[in-house]
Amino acid sequence: MADFVSGFWNAWVMVLVFLSIAFCVFVLVSNTTKRTPGPVGLHDHVWDETLQEYNNPLPRWWMYMFWITIIFAITYLTLYPGFGNNQGKLGWSAAGQWEAEQKAAAEKYGPIFAKYRSMDLNAVAGDKEANEMGHRMFLTYCAQCHGADAKGAKGFPNLTDSDWLYGGDPEVIRTTILEGRQGMMPPFGPALGADGVKDVANYVRSLSGLANDSLRAQRGKEIFTQNCVACHGPEAKGTPALGAPNLTDKTWLYGSSEATIIETVTHGRTNRMPAWKEFLGEDKVHLLAGYVLSVSKNAAAPVEEKK
Repeated sequence: MADFVSGFWNAWVMVLVFLSIAFCVFVLVSNTTKRTPGPVGLHDHVWDETLQEYNNPLPRWWMYMFWITIIFAITYLTLYPGFGNNQGKLGWSAAGQWEAEQKAAAEKYGPIFAKYRSMDLNAVAGDKEANEMGHRMFLTYCAQCHGADAKGAKGFPNLTDSDWLYGGDPEVIRTTILEGRQGMMPPFGPALGADGVKDVANYVRSLSGLANDSLRAQRGKEIFTQNCVACHGPEAKGTPALGAPNLTDKTWLYGSSEATIIETVTHGRTNRMPAWKEFLGEDKVHLLAGYVLSVSKNAAAPVEEKK
C-alpha cells in the first residue's frame, strides 16, 4: 500500500490531469476554423464511392460547452481534491463529510438510542417503536446472513426458533452481537477413517430419530464417546459455552442428510459471527438484541404481547 501513497504517484496523477486538460484545449484550438462567406467546400476524401464530408467548422455552441467544461474542471480542482494530493481551497474530504454526518446523526438520534439502552432487554423486545427501529437495523446489518425473515440459511442460524448455540438468554444474545462468535468443529476424517466417520454419522442421525444403519450406529456410539463428548456432552445435548450444538433436537445448521453429516465430521466446520461493538456501539446493539429477542421463540426470555 505504501507504494501507492509515495510522491511518484502524486506527480503521476498531476501530470495526467494536466495533460488531459491541455489536450482538450489543443483539440479545441486546432479545430477552430475561421468562417468565410460563400458555400462550404467538400473534403477531398471519399467513402463508399460517393460519400463525401463537408468542411464545416465546429458549431460555436459545441465549442463553448467544451470551454465551459474545461473552466469548470480547473475551478473544481482548485476548490476540491483531485490534483494529486492537493486538498483544495475548501479543505473538503469524504472522510470529513462522513464524520460530520455521523456527528449530526449522533446528536439527533443518540438520545433515542440512549433511552432504550436504559431499558431491560425484555422491555425493549416488547416495545413497538423499538422493534421497528431494530428491524431496520437488522435488515441493514444482519439480513445478509440470517435472511430478511431471520430464519437463516445453510450455515447461518435461524433466529426465530428456540434453538441457540450459545444460549438464548437476553444478555447472551446481546454479548453475541457485541463480541461476535468464532465456532470451530475440528476435522475427524484423518483420525477416524471413512468407515469410522460413516459409523458416527449414523449414530448422530439416530439421536434425532432419523433413518440409520443400526449396526453402524452401534459402532458409532463408541466412537462418539471417545471423540465427541468433550464438546457435545455425554448425552449429545451440546455445550453452550463452546457453541457446540445439541445433536438430539432435530435442528441442523448444515443439514441432516448422511452425506452432509459425513462431510461435517470429515472436514470439520468453521463459522464466524462478526463483532458489532466497534461499528454500532453498545446503544444500537442493545436495540438490535431486543429485536432478535422479539422474533425468537425463546422460552427463557418471553416477550410482551404487542397490541
